[in-house]
Amino acid sequence: MDDAFLHWVASLEERHLADLTFSELSRSLRALSSTYVERRQKIAEGGALTGAGKRAAFALFYGPLHYLLVRHIVEALPGAGGAMPTIVDLGCGTGVAGAAWAGACRAAPSVIGIDRHPWALGEATRTYRAFGLSGRTRKGDMAVATLPGGRAAFIAAFAMNELTDVARDALMTHVVGRADRGDRLLIVEPLAGFVSPWWGRWRQRIVEAGGRADEWRFHADLPPIVAKLDRAAGLNHRELTGRSLWLPARAS
Repeated sequence: MDDAFLHWVASLEERHLADLTFSELSRSLRALSSTYVERRQKIAEGGALTGAGKRAAFALFYGPLHYLLVRHIVEALPGAGGAMPTIVDLGCGTGVAGAAWAGACRAAPSVIGIDRHPWALGEATRTYRAFGLSGRTRKGDMAVATLPGGRAAFIAAFAMNELTDVARDALMTHVVGRADRGDRLLIVEPLAGFVSPWWGRWRQRIVEAGGRADEWRFHADLPPIVAKLDRAAGLNHRELTGRSLWLPARAS
């Protein structure tokens, strides 16, 4: 954990606990975690971000966890930290996936975050600023958003599972095809198979296209507030897990 990450988490803690008690926040985290596991149909309807408590839990708890996971994955994938002009974060949420990838690059690219939720876009703007990145946000549905015409790297972290099969297939087909012109693609999802029943089919497509599929497990030293929330909500994130699909550029 570098200084920029720790300062960012501290600012999240100060801001999101300004109007909530710790008990209220941990209660909201339990409700949010239940939505992810037991009431997933509510996610596409925006149920994960209803109310100040859930939004605070999403930003302060899951934001740092997702940042650490994506940063670990990018640093482990050969070539993922190479030079690129732009990272496009599809379904960016609070902006952590794009920021994590940009921070792992030898020269930080600009970041474009695309999301439907205005609150998430505001948080993403703060995230980019906290990490000293050149970033901007666009409100829209990632499945039909107009993508940059120039070379770019695309990341969708914990977002593709929220799309319909038709929308996901159309988006994935488009961005996979862009690898021939020098673009890159990284998809990150939870290990749990029920979250992404489409994974096997797209894993085969990515591997056939010259990419790779990985599962990740690693120990992480969590920031104190994240570890405290983890215990209070009865969760266990001493080991972070996820799986990824990675397609490097096929043309220079």
